[in-house]
Amino acid sequence: MSDESTQHNLILILARDLTSRLANPAAVVDAEGTLVYFNEAAEPILGLTYAEAGELRAGEWAAQMDPKDPTGDPIPLEELPLGVAFGQGRPTHRALTITGGDGVVRDIESTAIPLCPREGLILGAVALFWERSREAER
Repeated sequence: MSDESTQHNLILILARDLTSRLANPAAVVDAEGTLVYFNEAAEPILGLTYAEAGELRAGEWAAQMDPKDPTGDPIPLEELPLGVAFGQGRPTHRALTITGGDGVVRDIESTAIPLCPREGLILGAVALFWERSREAER
């Protein structure tokens, strides 16, 4: 394995380790957008455990969540916070609605940042997300 490949793997391992230690819901995707991990805090929002979900390709996890904007219009993968972070290499934030693996529709907010050890090299992305309180919006 080359040094660069080892560095790529190490960064994803460290991102997974960091998110596993957070009390906030978080997820990690690789450079292709494959969901490689989400932490225990994310399970109630996503409506399933990581053991149940396993690694999912970008199109799979995006389709399963059925993401919509606040007006109910579908959000394509490339416009989701994780999609922007791993696809365009820039951080972003967005409010959206998802359907969890348990069938429950939830209003969430998500902030995603790319994993870029140097300019022009995107190794993946990390997203933090949380459920929005409908009472707080009133």
